[in-house]
Amino acid sequence: MNRFNLSAWALAHRSVVYYLMLAILVLGIGAYLQLGRNEDPTFTIKTMVVQARWPGATLDDTLHQVTERLERKLQETPHLDYLKSYTKAGESTVFVYLKGSTPPKTVADTWYQVRKKIEDIRLTLPQGVIGPVADDEFGDTYGIIYGFTADGYTNRELRDYVENVRSRLLQVPDVAKVNLIGAQPERIYIEFSPQKLAGYGLTAEALTTALQAQNVVVPSGEIVTDQEGIKLQVSGALKSEKDILAVNFAVGDRIIRLADIAQVRREDANPPDPIFRINGKPGLGLGISMRDGGDVLALGRNVEETVKELRKDLPVGIEPTMIANQPETVSHAIGEFMEALWEAIAIVLVVSVLSLGFRAGSVVAISIPLVLAVVFAAMLALGIDLQRISLGALIIALGLLVDDAMITIETMVSRLERGDDKPTAAVFAYASTAMPRLAGTLVTVAGFVPVGFARSDAGEYTFSLFAVVALSLIASWVVSGLFAPVVGVALLGKPKHSHSEMLSAPMRLFKRALLAAMRAKWITILVTAGLFAAALAGARLIPQQFFPSSDRPELLVDLKLQDNASILATNEVVQQFDEIVAADPDVEHFSTYVGQGAIRFYLPLDVALPNPFFAQSVIVTKGLKEREQVRARLEKALATRFPQVVARVNPLELGPPVGWPVKYRVDGPDPAQVRSIALEVADALGKTAGLRNVNFDWVEPSRIMRVRVDQDQARQLGLSSAVVATALNAIVSGTTVTQVRDDIYLVDVVARAEQTERTSLESLRSLQIPLPGGRVVPLRQIATFDYSQEYPIVWRRDRVPTLTVQADVVPGMLPATAVKAFEPQLDKLVAALPSGYHISTGGSVEESGKAQGSVMAVLPAMGLLVLTILMFQLQSFQRMFLVLSVAPLGIIGVVAALLLAQAPLGFVAILGVLALTGMIARNSVILIDQIETERRTGAHPWDAVVTAALHRTRPILLTAAAATLGMVPIAPTVFWGPMAFAIIGGLAIATVLTLIFLPALYVAWFRISEPRPSEVHVDAAEIGDLALQA
Repeated sequence: MNRFNLSAWALAHRSVVYYLMLAILVLGIGAYLQLGRNEDPTFTIKTMVVQARWPGATLDDTLHQVTERLERKLQETPHLDYLKSYTKAGESTVFVYLKGSTPPKTVADTWYQVRKKIEDIRLTLPQGVIGPVADDEFGDTYGIIYGFTADGYTNRELRDYVENVRSRLLQVPDVAKVNLIGAQPERIYIEFSPQKLAGYGLTAEALTTALQAQNVVVPSGEIVTDQEGIKLQVSGALKSEKDILAVNFAVGDRIIRLADIAQVRREDANPPDPIFRINGKPGLGLGISMRDGGDVLALGRNVEETVKELRKDLPVGIEPTMIANQPETVSHAIGEFMEALWEAIAIVLVVSVLSLGFRAGSVVAISIPLVLAVVFAAMLALGIDLQRISLGALIIALGLLVDDAMITIETMVSRLERGDDKPTAAVFAYASTAMPRLAGTLVTVAGFVPVGFARSDAGEYTFSLFAVVALSLIASWVVSGLFAPVVGVALLGKPKHSHSEMLSAPMRLFKRALLAAMRAKWITILVTAGLFAAALAGARLIPQQFFPSSDRPELLVDLKLQDNASILATNEVVQQFDEIVAADPDVEHFSTYVGQGAIRFYLPLDVALPNPFFAQSVIVTKGLKEREQVRARLEKALATRFPQVVARVNPLELGPPVGWPVKYRVDGPDPAQVRSIALEVADALGKTAGLRNVNFDWVEPSRIMRVRVDQDQARQLGLSSAVVATALNAIVSGTTVTQVRDDIYLVDVVARAEQTERTSLESLRSLQIPLPGGRVVPLRQIATFDYSQEYPIVWRRDRVPTLTVQADVVPGMLPATAVKAFEPQLDKLVAALPSGYHISTGGSVEESGKAQGSVMAVLPAMGLLVLTILMFQLQSFQRMFLVLSVAPLGIIGVVAALLLAQAPLGFVAILGVLALTGMIARNSVILIDQIETERRTGAHPWDAVVTAALHRTRPILLTAAAATLGMVPIAPTVFWGPMAFAIIGGLAIATVLTLIFLPALYVAWFRISEPRPSEVHVDAAEIGDLALQA
């Protein structure tokens, strides 16, 4: 029974085929216009934050009674990778990290399970614990940020205007959230002298009780008659500072007003909440996130129009400033990649036309938009946006997708030169090449399987590389069998060369080289094996990398003071630093987050925890060159002017976030011993070349004041430690006694001692503690004061105290290189560890290992798939072995290209190397299939090898040229450059080896000898028509 021939069907239904071509083009154009645009592919942030507060608790109590209980319960979380907790006195934060292999669709359900577990444990926590609460929106990205500063306006007045802008922005299509940044809550402070209160016979507790009683909201009832209902309202609610000053107290037979015994003022909270600064000035910010499935470019236009309208309503002095503009960044990035895509298309078209001639090249040119149209439609259906990975995949696929069309048209031209008519040539081209091309296509797709099915964050990030390449190659195979023959019949003219022409000069040169390699087959094999071995040895010289730094112009500057530093001290340092940044001519604009890290304005951002001792600046420079210049100047200024600050200046990351590139975790049961070991690690790291800024996530204990209550004496007086703690808190930090309801705001009313008394140790000793019966006693009579040391923070990983030693690398040094250099010292430190203590490597090396491990886990499936495809196509173990022998030889070119280009072997480059094996196997399959075809015609095996090699030389060289030259536009890019160099070098060398080494290996494997002159039957006239014209 005759096999179905797709090209024969197409030629018999040309009108239908032309209609399908037009329909696909229209569909593709429509899909392209609807495709989402993004800078990077979206990936799931598999992290949840669980927080609880226990006001007044010590660090130990918080750690053991709150953090420990939370961790034990959260360890039951499905798909859990590890827990990381952060404990301060009275505050517990637990990070829940899911495994990278967790399917994105199951993450939401996992977070639901976490919430259920939190509810289960809530009642088991100590009395007074607030929470715990879970935040699974940790990964929300606020791609558009506006900053607002105000000259001549109070913070409250500025906030009123910004809240109005926020309300308007929430109505913009595709806006999901608008987050207010840097808002300082107002407080009404009642400041008093405890001694003065005591003189009037009052206590802070009495003051609190009176204010709460007057401002409480309780129902007053409702009079209901036959005609109407009348609600009763009792006056006395506190509306302002004036109302508070008018509150009076009955002391015996006297009435005392609050204004006589205390000062009342309204101001921003002190100490402040996290502060936001814009270009060196304090202000407010609005971070805008997009709803799922929204169009970021349309969002940018709509937000910009809304802000433009709102500017008209803002008073002079309040000016919105764009801090982060993701739509503009996306538009710029997409524009650059589209330019590279068109350049790659132009290169491929030029190669096609110059090599095949105008008419044949035109057929290939027409195939490209048809394939792209199919791919765009499929991308729209699968929800794949145009972004860094998918556009790079399109450029990579361009050089591969023309392969099918080139082989089809090349075969048609060959048959025309033999005298066939055009329809017969088209039908023959499909019959003779379709199955080998399909096998080659599937093998190439299989080479990208580790990319598509790597179960890790990095695999999720690069998934669209597999999807787009696979779609492109499969679409190319269909287009070359369905449309290319019809277009070829319409466009191809009569052949200019008859089949009797002799070989061209380049082909004669190639034939001589081929015959020499086949005759000296064992030398050829040994030389190739030697080159392969040298490449494996040389691979050790290639620097390793996870993902490169971004090519965006931003710099992130982390500023970390001592762990016990206040936010006021941090803000003072930031003000000095901002002056340096503002004076730099290469800085476009900048913003600074004091007391917290930057909000996630960029998906791969490593978001820092809120901490009073931490600040982070986002500096936008005028370009990539200027970025590095600004970086060098800031690093020098930070080192000289802020030696007490742990500072890091670094560009944004690409791929899943890592943070500090070099990390070593020290863990064990005793925090003091962990600290001691960590100090040894830090000392060794500081002596390692290529590393700098060695620091810790926590290490130094800080000073605390202990108030030691004489419990026996306190009980005799009817006191307890709780009464003493409450009295101290009311004096020092203040007690929120009530709230003033002011429009949309709730303003806390805080009663506390005057500034001089709450910061004076002598005043605290003289503090009058109320006794039952109305008497008081000075605190010094029942308690003593002394200082001691305590860790302000304790980090734990999976319930074990863990201290992380962190370091940065000097410019030009890759983290993997520095980690490798440190290995001898690390081995010595590990060997000396006490039982129960460990040192493990983190940072980019750990993340790279996880990502590569996820890829390696898929390699067996990839290998099985490739073997299955090869066996079905070749139906011979021996021929399959020959193909597999050639596939890894691309390593020779990969190593040479990366070393010459001084490019690192990163995660993306590794994916390219794996995919390269499929590309090489594709050419090998086609060549071996041609050899078998020639042998079936009765040719001598030696002649069959020579003829097949000559027959396939031009299409193999042309497709290799198209694939390698198509990589040129992305070779200079930071992200794709290493992969491009790897594929260019690997494919170039492997193509030569396919045409030279594979024939030599074939004749050696099958023990084929060159026939004697009388037996030679290589018809030069037959292969002349296959010659590559000079």
